[in-house]
Amino acid sequence: MRVFGSRSRVVLSLTVAVAMALTWGSLASAGPKSNGAQVRLQLLAINDFHGQLEPYSASLGGAALLDGYLDIREAEAKAANGDTWRLGVGDLIGASPPASALLQDEPTMQVLDEMGFMYSTVGNHEFDEGMSELLRLQYGGFSAITGDWDGTKMQYLAANVVYEGTHKTVFPPYAVKHVRGIPVGIIGIVYENTPSIVTASGVEGLEFLDEAETVNRYAARLKARGVEAIIVLMHDGGYGTTTGGTITGDIVPIVEAMDDEVDVVLSAHSHQRYWGYVDGKLVTQAHSAGRAFADVDLVLDRKTGDVVSKSAAIVPVASEMGVLPDPGVAAIVAAAVAEVEPVVSQVVGTAANDITRTQSAAGESALGNLIADAQRWKQGTQIAVTNPGGIRTDVLAGEVTWGELFAVQPFSNYLVTMKLTGAQLDDMLERQWLDQGTSIKMLQISGLSYSWSASAPVGARVNPADIFVGGVLVDPVGVYTVTANNFLADGGDNFTTFKFATDKVFWGSDLDALVQYVDQLPQPFDASIEGRATVLP
Repeated sequence: MRVFGSRSRVVLSLTVAVAMALTWGSLASAGPKSNGAQVRLQLLAINDFHGQLEPYSASLGGAALLDGYLDIREAEAKAANGDTWRLGVGDLIGASPPASALLQDEPTMQVLDEMGFMYSTVGNHEFDEGMSELLRLQYGGFSAITGDWDGTKMQYLAANVVYEGTHKTVFPPYAVKHVRGIPVGIIGIVYENTPSIVTASGVEGLEFLDEAETVNRYAARLKARGVEAIIVLMHDGGYGTTTGGTITGDIVPIVEAMDDEVDVVLSAHSHQRYWGYVDGKLVTQAHSAGRAFADVDLVLDRKTGDVVSKSAAIVPVASEMGVLPDPGVAAIVAAAVAEVEPVVSQVVGTAANDITRTQSAAGESALGNLIADAQRWKQGTQIAVTNPGGIRTDVLAGEVTWGELFAVQPFSNYLVTMKLTGAQLDDMLERQWLDQGTSIKMLQISGLSYSWSASAPVGARVNPADIFVGGVLVDPVGVYTVTANNFLADGGDNFTTFKFATDKVFWGSDLDALVQYVDQLPQPFDASIEGRATVLP
């Protein structure tokens, strides 16, 4: 891997930082000052960055602009005699745009070091390419794609990920760092059901433990060491507001079950913006893809070492606010973009209209149809099925490049052909609601059509008499050829039906199928919602 740049942060002078803060008003809050009896600690946190080095949109994001914002906030804390730590909450890499993904996410890791991030928990996407690759990114090693890599200064934490059959964690479970002599514990955990949302090969040989039980076990160890202030980096999430309202979702019972000594939970995974309190613990999440960050202000009592006050804000990384992008980060990003440009700029076709992931009431999307059609065309099967979580962005009207199609399907999944019976197709469709928690996952399909009832109980929403393959009613004992990606073929997203498929054969990548399919379509090409899935009362 080429070295894209070295640490060259431009630190704003105190005078400039204060002037900017006064100019923007609500953009930044200096918070309480440290004094002899109390110490102020600022946490600047990002989650679900997904290698978004370039701006997410014309008005939001970009790694260099993000660092500009963080520098301003840190300068304000310094003016209030406070210390600042920068923390990540997982999925910092994986499902990344080409400028990061094609270079094994090394540019993102280098950017995180350039920005001064200290610790992060792992997220589910950190395991996309398996444990060996994640260890290489952390500690260094050779890649056939990028060459030698020195490793990353930012340290991953993973308290609830152990090697199968052992109690050995894959990364340190926690860290203890001192702020002006006061010890603070930082525990990293990830969604316990990560194996259900990651390819089987990505988590092979690993075991994911209960989140709250793990936090409590290490919180007890920290307390035994005299640590009273505890921060949890948790790659799991929920829903809430940016005004301190009620937080809901899967995260709530987990946080409620955590030891009361936990002061702050920085969360992730659901790509939401919120801060609030759950069981007295301050909980935050700051959107995704570098579009926002959490600014948490803690005041610690020097005598007890405990947190005596805590507050938070979720700050959007908006352009046109007078914030200057950090030049050191910008240089790393520019070098990565230039390196992949010859590949990503190749034009594959022209879209007549925007083709989006937006689903109908029945769960069908135009882009899902296009992708499933491409996979069925490539493999010549009767049916193709793809998971909605594997479709990461939309196709916009106009020229469509290889890089844009890569951004739609960035996981490097490969296609698997197999055989399923008609009864198994019914079971597959029912699993869109079965064991999915609060997140229903509507499969995107080709060659298959069906109706489902919104009022029917989970497990009986699809009538077998309403399932058709190629316009012909499905025979429960008939056998049908199916294409899916390897994530689904392994039973990902709890679609365990695929584990029992027969005659599995592994082929090329899903991206290649999409690129080749679009290339051979009459131009300009289009896709639409066709009624492959319909919803009944």
